[in-house]
Amino acid sequence: MARSTTRKRPSAPAAAPEGINPKAPCFCGSGRRYKHCHGSGYAPPVTRPFEGLPGEADWVALRDLVPAATATLRTTDGREVTLASVLPGGTPALVRADGEIVLGVQLPTSSDDVSRDLGTALAAALEAPAGAPVDPGPIGAAGSAGPRLQELLDLSAPFEVTVHDDFGFWLEGADPSPPVMAGLEHANEAILPTVRLAGLDAAYWVRPGNERAHLRWVRPEPEEKLLDALARLSAAEQILLGDGTRYAGAFRALGLVVPVWDLPADTPAEDWIEPATAFRTRLEQALTVTEPLTSDERRARAGLISRQITLR
Repeated sequence: MARSTTRKRPSAPAAAPEGINPKAPCFCGSGRRYKHCHGSGYAPPVTRPFEGLPGEADWVALRDLVPAATATLRTTDGREVTLASVLPGGTPALVRADGEIVLGVQLPTSSDDVSRDLGTALAAALEAPAGAPVDPGPIGAAGSAGPRLQELLDLSAPFEVTVHDDFGFWLEGADPSPPVMAGLEHANEAILPTVRLAGLDAAYWVRPGNERAHLRWVRPEPEEKLLDALARLSAAEQILLGDGTRYAGAFRALGLVVPVWDLPADTPAEDWIEPATAFRTRLEQALTVTEPLTSDERRARAGLISRQITLR
């Protein structure tokens, strides 16, 4: 789903405090120059909008990688909410006739704080009567004024994802008309076969065609630390998952890195659990190393960075 991001223009740029070079990297660690970040007068973007939520990596996966999936959320007052990867037409939220709230994480547009976009929609749904349309007001690129998810959700509740083969969950408890069923079938045609690997948080097998499959694994580690560890494994020829696999590169999504491997298409998803578990052990060991990278590892790191794509 295509998304756009906008920020409101300030009335005047902020002046740099004494002693801060406007051209120097911003103190917040965003990677931007100060004059283009905190010194721009804009509200700085929230790099990791789902940070602090249980299952942050899976939130990112549902937002950017997984076509059809749901999870159960719990609000601070004990109300259960169904989180969906996407709802029909990119609708941010709906309330079914039985009172069940469904929140869609994939929105057509977003602001610089996706958590506030979704929190604005959830807050409106919590106030909407059963079976009534949810009107969150301006949201996403138009500006979201509601609370963040971290303010609304019970952060002690588990976050467990269920991947679906189709969008049938859209119509639970409904009596759909033929046109609605036709629309559902059309949406189902765009779904790629996807499996969440058991026991491996936010690791998703997907098969886009008959030639190759992929493993997309959203990692929770800070980017620089993860890249160092991957570089050590790459230089030691320990980054692959087995014969016939290839490290394809990585996505950068909502502050996290998503390594991607090419896999043989004819190998079932479940057969990759053991190789991926072994890789996780190697990665955890590499993450504990604190020595500077060797020249071979630095070259490997540069190669990894050249194969990263940022999802917007």
